[in-house]
Amino acid sequence: MSLAVTLSRAQEGITAPQVMVEVYLSGGLPCTNIVGLPEAAVREARDRVRVAIQNTAFEYPNRRVTVNLAPAELPKDGGRFDLPIALGILAASGQVPREKLDDCEFLGELALTGALRSVSGVLPALLRARARGRRVVVPRENAAEAALVPDVDVRVADSLAEVCAWLRGAQELSMPVGIPSTGGAEGGPDLADVRGQLQARRALEITAVGGHHLLLIGPPGTGKTMLAERLPGILPALTESEALETCAVQSVSGQGTDLAHWRRRPFRSPHHTASAVALVGGGSYPRPGEISLAHNGVLFLDELPEFSRHVLEVLREPMESGHIMISRAARQSTFPAQFQLVAAMNPCPCGYAGDPRCQCTPDQIQRYRSRISGPLLDRIDICVQVPPVPMCDLGTPRGERDEDSATVRARVLKARRQSLMRAGRPNAEISTRELERDCALGPAERRWFESALERLGLSARAYHRVLRVARTIADIDGGAALLEREHLAEALQYRRL
Repeated sequence: MSLAVTLSRAQEGITAPQVMVEVYLSGGLPCTNIVGLPEAAVREARDRVRVAIQNTAFEYPNRRVTVNLAPAELPKDGGRFDLPIALGILAASGQVPREKLDDCEFLGELALTGALRSVSGVLPALLRARARGRRVVVPRENAAEAALVPDVDVRVADSLAEVCAWLRGAQELSMPVGIPSTGGAEGGPDLADVRGQLQARRALEITAVGGHHLLLIGPPGTGKTMLAERLPGILPALTESEALETCAVQSVSGQGTDLAHWRRRPFRSPHHTASAVALVGGGSYPRPGEISLAHNGVLFLDELPEFSRHVLEVLREPMESGHIMISRAARQSTFPAQFQLVAAMNPCPCGYAGDPRCQCTPDQIQRYRSRISGPLLDRIDICVQVPPVPMCDLGTPRGERDEDSATVRARVLKARRQSLMRAGRPNAEISTRELERDCALGPAERRWFESALERLGLSARAYHRVLRVARTIADIDGGAALLEREHLAEALQYRRL
């Protein structure tokens, strides 16, 4: 029978759906047809595969070759199907054992010489193959990425000839060897570099414990960017599942994965000229944007009012849902986007509001701040002022209050452990029903809190977010069961822009 089936994986978001590559040889004029909704790069595989097979000392069938990529309604793109197509043709023509292909999945692009080239999206494919209990063969250039996934039988090869020899039992393919990781938060910028800014440091610690969103407001040169860059260093290290999910997003993005620091939380800082597509993802073949590349990490937007208002508005839904769905006419992809937003802005266009140097009129300041919509600000839990640092503090040695990241991270881990034991997630992610259980108020505190909310004119969303921040403050201060007035007062002051 001139029919062979090989297995591979497509790239659709981070799901990597299964693709069956069916190859059939029949009579008629010699030609090769690829069907099953292939894109241009997949259709061109017939020429790459033919030359690669001939240059590997195999015989390309002088018959009509039909290649079907099933399921037919799933779009296929990229060169990842070159290797399974070539093996299917060789198996259908009897040049490699057909039965050896049953429990194996293949990924790889072929050079004209028969060498294997790397492909993107290997990590999601390995995660899905592990769930099915199958072996996977990938190019050697993807070996370090493949080594990140435990409990899966992965083999790496340099060429089509090596894969064929392995299928015939003539040689063994090696296992991937990973790059040693440098660990989690260690090695990044240290909080000890920041002098003073005790209130901003406190807000940064609350942000790290509860997973809240943060807005830093202050004149130029006060340390807003320095504080934001040091947030990943005080966050808990990624778990293995979180790190693999984060690396999977980076793998399908085509930008590569930082394999030496794959357990470190990502920190993304796009320029304010970035488009909405660059921020949330998109394209004809959907790719993840900055919010997905910051998944399980920090998205830092410096000079927040300088971003286009339309660009900022696309953040509103992902900040609530933790994912982004990109819909196009031919396909739909969903990417995770569970990020912490840290934004920085000046108090006015010139940056020196309240200083004699400031010449901005009230109308100019109002127009500047109105570039950020109320609904977006309503989703930011903590707003804190970052005043100028006195010159006398800059030249002095580090004091007791200028704590390093390791000291602050120890407190963060202790406080976050309480929220995880209580609700199984950071305080910023607890549901409204869990708020009623975990953020209980005494009668006097409830009356005072409701009165304060009415005076400030806060929304129902802000009410819940203030309670979550107060719960985080209580966890840092010892984890009292009932929220006290001082916890609520501190959380309320962070809602003032």
